[in-house]
Amino acid sequence: MADLQNDMSAKPEVGEIGGVPYDPFPAGPHDDGGARDEALERAHALLAEHPVADGYSGLPWALRHLSRYDLEQGEAAVDTDLPRLREGHVGVLFWSLHRPEPAGGGRAVAATLEQLDLARSVVDAHPEGLRLATTAGQIIDARNCGRAAVVLGPAQAGALDDSLAVLRVLHSLGLRVLTLTGTAWAGEAGLTRFGEEVVREMNRLGVLADLSGASEATVGRTVAVSRTPVLCTRSAARALRPHPANLPDALLAELGRAKGLCMVPLTAEQTGPTVQDVADHLGHVRAVAGPECVGLSGTYDSGATHPDDLADASRYPHLVAELLRRGWSETELSLLTWGNVQRVLRSADFTAKAAQQRRVPSTASIAELDG
Repeated sequence: MADLQNDMSAKPEVGEIGGVPYDPFPAGPHDDGGARDEALERAHALLAEHPVADGYSGLPWALRHLSRYDLEQGEAAVDTDLPRLREGHVGVLFWSLHRPEPAGGGRAVAATLEQLDLARSVVDAHPEGLRLATTAGQIIDARNCGRAAVVLGPAQAGALDDSLAVLRVLHSLGLRVLTLTGTAWAGEAGLTRFGEEVVREMNRLGVLADLSGASEATVGRTVAVSRTPVLCTRSAARALRPHPANLPDALLAELGRAKGLCMVPLTAEQTGPTVQDVADHLGHVRAVAGPECVGLSGTYDSGATHPDDLADASRYPHLVAELLRRGWSETELSLLTWGNVQRVLRSADFTAKAAQQRRVPSTASIAELDG
């Protein structure tokens, strides 16, 4: 454990302004022609020290459909490229391995492996801008080197094919987030006994549970079983907008008590058509779950429509400027953009290291536990 702590001690954490010696994500031509206002200036300064951890990016799937692309020079066919990541001060992206199209013919495992292979090849092709990361410490290392860290996941739980061995293989290939929906063991009735074993094995490996779109019963049971905080990678406040993936206040409060993380999506469908609507949702989640339990989810390149002024990954400073105008403190904003994700990832790292000393890999099967 000491080695892991040393690995992650290179940078100051939340609430510290001025601790980073340089900005690896320098500002670009941010505005639409006019001079930046004071809030936007402050937003850029804050994000230079506490960059954005983006909880959901569909870039791998979007690139799959392009015959050629250049993320280093800029790519107009997608919402995300390296110039826009730098302009938006994005330090971490969770790359979704979800497929917008169903994987028919029992190809869920193969389809996820194909997505993993594509994601890794994109990172390998852009070594000056991207770096694969599997731990909180590696994310900080990537930032120190001026790269945006890529965390692989979420993937769909169907990719396991009801096998804990497949989960271990996917983890060995870099998977760090799994969405617990769409299976017989994580459904409307909640987790089955096998589903609980999946969560325990995820804890042992350091794979985080994503509960966006899961039933209330699954959310409640996963929060109770998991020894690490859970994520909702694309969930806003249902009290403000009644979308099925948004969370009611009772679940937001439960997530807050468990120190989980609700990552509010920047989509018109879930949060509304304006940057002010997104700010409303962030404020509501902060009030109900607490400032340590709210994060950001760009959901760029996922096919979603984005609010005005948040069209691509370069626009995060405009959202942070709106929050500054509303009275968010620098400490709260540093938690929102960077600190909360680091906390959750650190928790997963520490829990996995401890669990591996007392728990052997599970050989349980769905037939054995749920049959």
